[in-house]
Amino acid sequence: MTTTPVKPNTSLVAPANSPLKTPGLLSGEFFQETFALARRLFIQLQRRPSTLIAGIIQPLLWLVLFGALFQNVPEGLFGTSQNYGQFLGAGVIVFTAFSGALNAGLPVMFDREFGFLNRLLVAPLASRFSIVLASAIFITALSLIQTAAIIAVSALLGAGLPGPLGLSIVTLIVLLLVLGVTALSLGLAFALPGHVELIAVIFVTNLPLLFASTALVPLSFMPTWLQAIASLNPLSYAIEPIRYVYLHTHWSLSSVVLQAPWGSVTMGVALLVLIGFDALALISVQRLLRRTLA
Repeated sequence: MTTTPVKPNTSLVAPANSPLKTPGLLSGEFFQETFALARRLFIQLQRRPSTLIAGIIQPLLWLVLFGALFQNVPEGLFGTSQNYGQFLGAGVIVFTAFSGALNAGLPVMFDREFGFLNRLLVAPLASRFSIVLASAIFITALSLIQTAAIIAVSALLGAGLPGPLGLSIVTLIVLLLVLGVTALSLGLAFALPGHVELIAVIFVTNLPLLFASTALVPLSFMPTWLQAIASLNPLSYAIEPIRYVYLHTHWSLSSVVLQAPWGSVTMGVALLVLIGFDALALISVQRLLRRTLA
């Protein structure tokens, strides 16, 4: 008795030399896995809420303590600000967002060291850039929560409250700053060997950029060499527009927000500087992220 061989259904079998195609960016799978990875970070925050609580309390202490420390300064010493708390509010908003974004690479670095990132890299993800996007979404949400708390407390302390359009500008500036700094932090998380080196970079970067900006004092208070550095600091281009919308009811993109050593800087120019900073940051880490996540 002879049997005829059964031919396999080749329509269901992929050729051996053809790569398995996975959905890419802008696919439903990409958004689903990005949401899942971001949700994981929020679950970690829910289990350890002290991170968020400390991130809100620290800038509020800055407002209260520094505001009280300089409450007796002569009127007009800080420009048109009614009090130092009003002057300081913009600096605290920007520096808090900057510090949070600078720490964005730490969760990714810890995932690297504990082996979780390796599991993600071998998983059939639609795109590994969902790992980066999830971290960016998480840091952005934290920064907006901190910004809302600072605005509310500073209003209670007498700093006032910008109008709806002013609040929109504040939100836009915070988002632009967080985007660029988060990109740099995530790039460092993939470039540096461990979390000790990343924390060292954060410590070395944090305070110098704070003091070399207009967060604590106006540009006119600084020596000439520090004025030049502060005028190149992206933080100054985020602080001054926020400070301006706090102090002026009527403003436009042509309003002068900063008198740099080389000329006047308008609101529109400050926003363009932040957009350029974001573009430079994204371009500088793009090749590294592609090499690591591709």
